[in-house]
Amino acid sequence: MIKWIVGAFSGVCLFTSSVFAEPIDASVLALQHAWATANYKVADDKKEAAFKALVDKATTLNHQYADRPEPKIWEAIIRASYAGAMGGISSMFDAMPQMKQGRDLLLAAEKQNAKAMHGSVYTTLGSFYYMVPGGFIGFGDDAQALTYLKKALVIAPDDMDANYFMGDYWLEQKQYKKALPYFEKVIALPVVENRPVYSVGRKAEAAIKLTKVKKHIR
Repeated sequence: MIKWIVGAFSGVCLFTSSVFAEPIDASVLALQHAWATANYKVADDKKEAAFKALVDKATTLNHQYADRPEPKIWEAIIRASYAGAMGGISSMFDAMPQMKQGRDLLLAAEKQNAKAMHGSVYTTLGSFYYMVPGGFIGFGDDAQALTYLKKALVIAPDDMDANYFMGDYWLEQKQYKKALPYFEKVIALPVVENRPVYSVGRKAEAAIKLTKVKKHIR
């Protein structure tokens, strides 16, 4: 079964102040807010169209700031969410190119600054590699996923997404005791500055998965 994630990717907060040093900061934050709205507030049957519109905006921003990693990271995240929202029999064939484009964007961002956005390059790559199928269909690789997720946690051990996706990785591997502390940490972390909708949504997702994990731990 293909493990497409409907809106699972979110990235991390790029900003530590409400005063933006550069226009790109405000533009990326606007994408983050729009993603959170599409992911957590838009009805499921409207998500595909919402994410498609965001892909176009992210692509434009990436072209405008080709020398910066942040737009690449967010274009990749949004493309993955768009892929996850696709439905119908042909969704696998339509979605995989989006995931491959996203992977390539992340690899390009890594060359520019691997630590950008609290290591979100590695968090998102790790997510891609365990959620996408392998073999002839996709590029999935659980071992590579774990390598990336570990790198993300080295860069940002208290990042909400780095912990969430490491927990989700171990949940997918049915390693419930390993998954437990990561979901617990996500729930305990403070709300990400400037991103309340995302923070509440991610914590809710972690709580649901923590409940599932606890059912398997005796």
